[in-house]
Amino acid sequence: MKCNKQNRPCLDRHSKLKPGPISKGMTVDQVIESSMFSFNAGTFRKACELFAKNVVRKNVRIGMSLAGALVPAGIGRSCLIPMIKAGMIDWIVSTGANLYHDLHYALGYDFHEGQAVVDDEKLRDEGIIRIYDIFLDYDALLDTDSFVRETLRRERKNLPDPCSSADIHSLLGREIIKIKPKLKDESLLAVAYEAGVPIHTSSPADSSIGMNIAALMLEEERINLDTHQDINEVTSYVYDIKKKGGKSAVLLIGGGSPKNFVLQTEPHIQEVLGLPEAGHDFFIQFTDARPDTGGLSGATPSEAVSWGKIDPSALSNTIVSYGDCSLMLPFFTSYAMNKIKSRSLSRLYKKRDRMVGQLKKDFKDKA
Repeated sequence: MKCNKQNRPCLDRHSKLKPGPISKGMTVDQVIESSMFSFNAGTFRKACELFAKNVVRKNVRIGMSLAGALVPAGIGRSCLIPMIKAGMIDWIVSTGANLYHDLHYALGYDFHEGQAVVDDEKLRDEGIIRIYDIFLDYDALLDTDSFVRETLRRERKNLPDPCSSADIHSLLGREIIKIKPKLKDESLLAVAYEAGVPIHTSSPADSSIGMNIAALMLEEERINLDTHQDINEVTSYVYDIKKKGGKSAVLLIGGGSPKNFVLQTEPHIQEVLGLPEAGHDFFIQFTDARPDTGGLSGATPSEAVSWGKIDPSALSNTIVSYGDCSLMLPFFTSYAMNKIKSRSLSRLYKKRDRMVGQLKKDFKDKA
């Protein structure tokens, strides 16, 4: 039986796979565009292209979630700092671990290449902390704890009352610049402070920074940190750009609580506040979590549509690429830096009062 071309889908609608040979001297973006077409390589290339061609635009606000402890693996210096300086990240929700470990650099401590298979009892005796295959001097923790407590004890009167986690992180970033100005470009917190990029954490108490705030409470040096204020602030970043006719993009590095905190901005607008909205417009996630286990880390953009997190008409602008974030993000960043012109910084940190005020006004007017 002969195949009737008129009765089968036309292949001409689909791009041809034309991998080219990798040659000496090729840049990362050239390798990605010439050889990564299928399976996880294909989704990774599409994520790179979507970000470069459609996301990093003047009318798109980009929120990033950052899971785990990627800063000790070098992601802060190698990827996040260049992206912030290039205007590719407008606001961040991170685990507290990334931000706490970022402080070690400013205090003169380094991370070292170690081994994943090792005698951990011996490491404990030698005063070495292990993060999988990364080694760190235990004194780094003690000195960083002292730095956090001393800074907050001295400067807490300058914090808003109540304050959000973004205020805490901004204060620490400013302090790094003051005491170690030569190291400011090596600190995620310091660079974000200078760029006006607010950094929030979804679980302030679930980190060493939170533990040190708890210690201050025992000294009667209470800091009125209100995580519900964080909810309204991150939601206002999304609501503000959408109200102006712009778009919202989410770049999700890993999963966990930071992913949910970034995505729940839309249900907060629609479900809780009852304001008209449809969902985020762009969704890019790098993760090693499977969707079939039912966890949030592996939840797909399609599932997010059912919650109002993603605009159903924007599903074509959503990509999940599976793999190790510590491996994928450097290549993603290199691609972006080669393909995209720097954007003007949006400096959302100092605009929060106005944006939250607008959110509050519209919520009250609706009622």
